[in-house]
Amino acid sequence: MTPNQITLAFVFGYMALCIAIGLWAWKRTTNTHDFFMASRNLGVVITGIALFSSIMSGFGFVGGPGLVYRMGMSSFWILVTTPIGWAIAFFLVAKRIRILAELRNAISLPDVAAARYSSEKVRGLVSLSILCGVVAYLATQIKAMAFVLQEIFARNEMWGHDSIMFCVAISSAVLVFYCVTGGIIASVYTDLFQGIIMMLVAVLIFFTAIGEIDGGIGGMTHLILADNAESAGPWGTLGMIGCLSWLLIFTLGVVGQPHVVTKMMMSRRVEDARLTLPITLGGYTLTALLWISIGLLMRALVISGDHAELTRADDAAAQFLQYYAHPVLAGLVFAGLFAAIMSTADGFLNIGAAALVHDLPKALGFSAPRNELFWARIATVGLALLAAIFALTSPSQLVGQLGAFGWGVFASALVPVIGFGLNWRGATKKAAAAAIISSLLINGGFVVYQLMGFRIAYGIAGGAIALLVSTTLFVGLSLFSKPDPLPRDIEEVMKL
Repeated sequence: MTPNQITLAFVFGYMALCIAIGLWAWKRTTNTHDFFMASRNLGVVITGIALFSSIMSGFGFVGGPGLVYRMGMSSFWILVTTPIGWAIAFFLVAKRIRILAELRNAISLPDVAAARYSSEKVRGLVSLSILCGVVAYLATQIKAMAFVLQEIFARNEMWGHDSIMFCVAISSAVLVFYCVTGGIIASVYTDLFQGIIMMLVAVLIFFTAIGEIDGGIGGMTHLILADNAESAGPWGTLGMIGCLSWLLIFTLGVVGQPHVVTKMMMSRRVEDARLTLPITLGGYTLTALLWISIGLLMRALVISGDHAELTRADDAAAQFLQYYAHPVLAGLVFAGLFAAIMSTADGFLNIGAAALVHDLPKALGFSAPRNELFWARIATVGLALLAAIFALTSPSQLVGQLGAFGWGVFASALVPVIGFGLNWRGATKKAAAAAIISSLLINGGFVVYQLMGFRIAYGIAGGAIALLVSTTLFVGLSLFSKPDPLPRDIEEVMKL
């Protein structure tokens, strides 16, 4: 077999494995509690790996190297601040949200918000914010998967390689089958599989990459510095203000990521959180080596003339694997990459389907559909189609930029409501509603602004502005309004 055929065999083998996992999980999914919460029976290792895998997916493995290739050191601020965000998230919500989920039999984050604020309006607004962020983040995963498939198809001269629409269709079809059959059970077990693979291959990729340039990381940095001093500086080409806005949303933003916080509700025991955090941090740190090394190497190789300029910055990872990695290693990384994308996308589809089928009807005063599991699967298909359309029609942003936007939408809406709200008894339902509404309006306004061809000054992330405004409103309105009475069980949880 040729190297390209070996890589292709790994990719198709993985897709077959996804179908098998989906069918296996189908047998274990008998109700919405299984579909959305995996019966709250996940062990420490599975939860820890599933948590970091939720973030280091298409965003990290395709978008990350693309950001380094295009912007230099700018995205290092994401890598440095996110582990701090993990620690903050575990400290603020891991224990309380797990206890609250069991007390109120919650199967979604809007369930938790409704219980905390005793408000169906807050449930509905949390659901709406989740749906908005899910579409953007799902588009990130689909776009990343399509770019990688297109590169693999092109190297093997397969039909359809010249059409991103064809690759998006293939990606979405496999994704929908996997998600509809398996639910969150398929997602977390695929997270376990890909997390272990990516921790191992990230180290191998790192040493492979630094061996391609004399002087390793230092040699790469000197080449980039000579070509563009700003790119090799501490702020990269994004600039100081833009990087500091990333620092804000990635430090505080982990608390507001529903696909992360929801997995904290699935652990078997409340006390597992203290063992889960080190696993999550260790896995994230190891896999970040792939983000750094591939982006720097591909930029350095292009500058030195040893590799042609990339048509798309997001092709950096795929080009490295095709040209510089051993075919078996490349095949493993591609398989792990697809596993990361599929499991993360499944997690997003899962929380989106819960918002549509379980929470929005309750918020609007209706009872949940009689066959909730069936309609959850229908909602999954609809969300995947909507995200595929968004991926094809969104502005020509990098995968990493699209992922950062989705992250910002979640952070600005949910950090004050969930992160602060579960720790402050004085937080009110009016403040929660105002925070979510303001964040959605600001993020939506920035989308329209950018579609009109404008850019936010100094590279500031729109999500950071929305987070500052929503948090200010949340704190201000809570301080200057009468506290809401808390149910006794919620008050006891808040005292922990």
